[in-house]
Amino acid sequence: MTAIKHALQRDIFTPNDERLLSIVNVCKAGKKKKNCFLCATVTTERPVQVKVVKVKKSDKGDFYKRQIAWALRDLTVVDAKDAIKENPEFDLHFEKIYKWVASSTAEKNTFISCIWKLNQRYLRKKIDFLNVSSQLLEESVPSGENQSVTGGDEESVDEYQELNAREEQDIEIMMEGCECAISNAEAFAERLSRELQVLDGANIQSIMASEKQVNILMKLLDEALKEVDQIELKLSSYEEMLQSVKEQMDQISESNHLIHLSNTNNVKLLSEIEFLVNHMDLAKGHIKALQEGDLASSRGIEACTNAADALLQCMNVALRPGHDMLMAVKKQQQLFSELREQFARRLASHLNNVFVQQGHDQSSTLAQHSIELTLPNHHPFHRDLLRYAKLMEWLKSTDYGKYEGLTKNYMDYLSRLYEREIKDFFEVAKIKMTGTTKESKKFGLHGSSGKLTGSTSSLNKLSVQSSGNRRSQSSSLLDMGNMSASDLDVADRTKFDKIFEQVLSELEPLCLAEQDFISKFFKLQQHQSMPGTMTEAEDLDGGLLSRQHNSGALQPVSSEKDMIRQMMIKIFRCIEPELNNLIALGDKIDSFNSLYMLVKMSHHVWTAQNVDPASFLSTTLGNVLVTVKRNFDKCISNQIRQMEEVKISKKSKVGILPFVAEFEEFAGLAESIFKNAERRGDLDKAYTKLIRGVFVNVEKVANESQKTPRDVVMMENFHHIFATLSRLKISCLEAEKKEAKQKYTDHLQSYVIYSLGQPLEKLNHFFEGVEARVAQGIREEEVSYQLAFNKQELRKVIKEYPGKEVKKGLDNLYKKVDKHLCEEENLLQVVWHSMQDEFIRQYKHFEGLIARCYPGSGVTMEFTIQDILDYCSSIAQSH
Repeated sequence: MTAIKHALQRDIFTPNDERLLSIVNVCKAGKKKKNCFLCATVTTERPVQVKVVKVKKSDKGDFYKRQIAWALRDLTVVDAKDAIKENPEFDLHFEKIYKWVASSTAEKNTFISCIWKLNQRYLRKKIDFLNVSSQLLEESVPSGENQSVTGGDEESVDEYQELNAREEQDIEIMMEGCECAISNAEAFAERLSRELQVLDGANIQSIMASEKQVNILMKLLDEALKEVDQIELKLSSYEEMLQSVKEQMDQISESNHLIHLSNTNNVKLLSEIEFLVNHMDLAKGHIKALQEGDLASSRGIEACTNAADALLQCMNVALRPGHDMLMAVKKQQQLFSELREQFARRLASHLNNVFVQQGHDQSSTLAQHSIELTLPNHHPFHRDLLRYAKLMEWLKSTDYGKYEGLTKNYMDYLSRLYEREIKDFFEVAKIKMTGTTKESKKFGLHGSSGKLTGSTSSLNKLSVQSSGNRRSQSSSLLDMGNMSASDLDVADRTKFDKIFEQVLSELEPLCLAEQDFISKFFKLQQHQSMPGTMTEAEDLDGGLLSRQHNSGALQPVSSEKDMIRQMMIKIFRCIEPELNNLIALGDKIDSFNSLYMLVKMSHHVWTAQNVDPASFLSTTLGNVLVTVKRNFDKCISNQIRQMEEVKISKKSKVGILPFVAEFEEFAGLAESIFKNAERRGDLDKAYTKLIRGVFVNVEKVANESQKTPRDVVMMENFHHIFATLSRLKISCLEAEKKEAKQKYTDHLQSYVIYSLGQPLEKLNHFFEGVEARVAQGIREEEVSYQLAFNKQELRKVIKEYPGKEVKKGLDNLYKKVDKHLCEEENLLQVVWHSMQDEFIRQYKHFEGLIARCYPGSGVTMEFTIQDILDYCSSIAQSH
C-alpha cells in the first residue's frame, strides 16, 4: 500500500500541488470486481482545500487516473455501519449517497480517522459520524480551542505539521552542507542527532553559567515588593481621609436630586393646569350667547356662531391620561353638555319657525306669479338662511339627531310650498297653450293637477276626406288623430315652442338654486362628474325606467352626495308628473309639438349633464326626455300608419298624394326646428322611416289607381319628392333623392311611350313588315321588289297621313295627357316635350328606312320635322 501511495502522490497529486494524507482500497457495494482508491488530500497552497478523490486504474492497467473529486465541505454524513463489529462497509453522503466496501476494516478505520481530523482542523461545519467507534475519534479530540488537532502518536502529528518558508530554507541549507543527506538518509540522521546533542549540552552549560545573574534578579524583585507594600499603606491612609468627604458629597447630591425632582413636578403640574385652563375654559360672553343670544339678528347669529365654535373646541379637546378623573374636569364637561343641548334645542326651534314663516311669506306672492308664466324667486329666503350655515354645520357635528330632524322639516315645508308654486305655474302654462280658460276646460284641466281627462274618442277621431284640397284629401299628418289641422298654423306652433321653452327656462334655475342652497346650508358635497356614468336619458329605448322621483320618503343614502339628490327628489316630487302632463297636452293639441319638445328637452338635458350628469335636474329632465322621445316615435309611426290607410277616389284623378305633400310640410318644419339641434340623429332615423313609407305607399296607390294611369301617379309624386329633397338638401336622404329622380325619369319615359303609342299606325305596320323582311335575310335595297312592300304600296300608306290628320291626332293626344296630369305639379309641358321628341324619333326612323329600302324613288312623307314642331307648338299655345 505504501508503494501505491507513493505512486499516486508522484503521478497524480504532486502535479496538482496536492498532498495525499490517507488512502483506502474500495469497491462499490454489490460490485466487488471493480476496485478503486479513495484518497484524502489537501492542497499545498493557502487557503487549504480538502478533497476526497476517487482514483482508478486505467483499462490497460499500467497507470492510474483521477476519476472524480468531492470537496470535503460537501460531505454531510460518514456512516461506518457498525461501531462494535468489524465491518468493511461504509457510506459517504455528498449530494447523493455513495456506498463503499473497503478491502480491510483497518484501512476503512484509518481513512475515517483521517476524515475526522481534517474536519476538526479545516472545516467550520462539522460532519456527522454515525456508527463510528468512540476510541477511533478520541485520538483526535483537541485539548483546547486554539490547539491544533493531533493524533495520539507522534507520527500523526508530524504527518500533519506543515513547514513554513523559513524552515524549508534552513533544511535546504543544512542538506546542502551534507553530501550524504540524499544518498544516505541514515548517515544524515545520525549526524543531525550528534549535532543536536552538542547543542543540548551547550544550552545546559549556558543555563548553569547564568545562576549569579538569576540570584541578583531575585534580590531586586524582593526590594521592589517591599516598596509596593509601603505605597499600599500610604494609599490606605489617603482612602480613610477621603471617606468622610465622600459621605458628605453623597448627602449633598441626594439633596440636589430631591430639589430638582420637586421643581420638575411643579413645572409639569403647572403645565397641566395651564392646559386645562386654556382649553377647557369657556368665556362668559360665549356662555351668555349660547343661552340668550339673538338668533334673528346678524350680530346675534355671529356671536352664537363664535360661541358654538368655542364650545365645540372645548368639548373636542384631547385630554391627557388621568384628566377625566379630575372632579373639575367632569363638572366642566357636564356644563358643556348642558350648554350644547340647550343651544341645539333653541337653534332647531328657531330654524323650524323660519321654515314655517317662509311658507306663509311665499304664499302671498303666488297670486302675482300666477298671472305671468314665472316662478317665485327664493333667493331672499336662501340668503337669509345661509347666515345659519355655520350653525347647521355645528349642529351636524354635535347633535346629528336634531340636524336630521331639521332636514326632514325643511323638506316637508318646502315640498308643500314648491308643489303649490309649480302646479299653479303649470296651470298657467296649460292655459296659455290652449288659448283661454274655456279651452283648458275643453281639454279637461281641473284645478292645478294638470291631468288630461278630456274625451279621447273626440280627440282621436280620424277623418279621411277626398277633395281637391291637398290638406283634406286624406288624413293630414298634422291631424295625427288629435285636433283638426285646419285649426293650427305656424303661429300656434311658435307660441307653443315659446311657452315650453319658458317652462324649462324657469324650472332649471329654480332647481339649480335650490340644490346649491341645500349643499351650502346643510353642508353636503355636490355631485362631481363621473366619467362613464350612464343616465336614463342616454338610453331612451332601454325598456322600463326606474322612477325614484315618485317615492315620497327618502331612500337610504350611501353618501352626502346621494343625500342631496334624495332631498331634491322629495322637495320637487311634483315636477316630473307635471312635465309629463304638459307634454301630453302639447301632444294632444298638435302631435308635431313633439318635435319642438324633443329639441328643447334634449338641449336642456345636454346643458344639465354638462353641469352635473348625476344631479336631480339632469336625471329628471332625462326621464321626461324619454317620454318626449316616445311621443316623437309615436308621431312618426302614426304618420306611416295613416299613409297605409289612405284611400283614393275612383272618380277623380289622383294627382299629388296627400302624404307626399304632408311629408314635404313635415320635412320643412322639422328642418327649421332641428337646425343645430343636439338630437339630429333621431330626426334622421325618422326621415328614413317616413321616406320608405312614402315610397312604398306611392307605389301601392299607383297600383290601385283606376282613373289615373299608374305611370302618371308615380311620375308626378316622385317628381314632387325629388323636388322637395333637392330644395331641403337633407344629407341623410341623398340616396332616396337619387332613387326618386330615377323613378320619376323611368315612369315619365314609360308614360310617354305608352301614351304616344303609334300615332301613324298603318305606316308603323308597313315598316314593321319591311323590318321583318330584312330580318329574314332580304337585302334592304331589294325590299321594294316585294309585292306587298313596293313603292306603290308605300305611297298609298303615306297618302293616308297628310299634315292635317297628323295635327289632329297630336291635338287629341295633348287633350288626353292634359286630362291625366294634375295642375299642381305642372308637368304637362315636360311630358308634351318628351312626346314631341319621341314622335320626331319615330319620324326619323321612318325616313331612314325609306332612304335605305327605296333609294332614288323620290318617296317622302307629306309633312316634315319642322311641321311636327309647328304642330306641337301651336297645340300647346292653343290650350
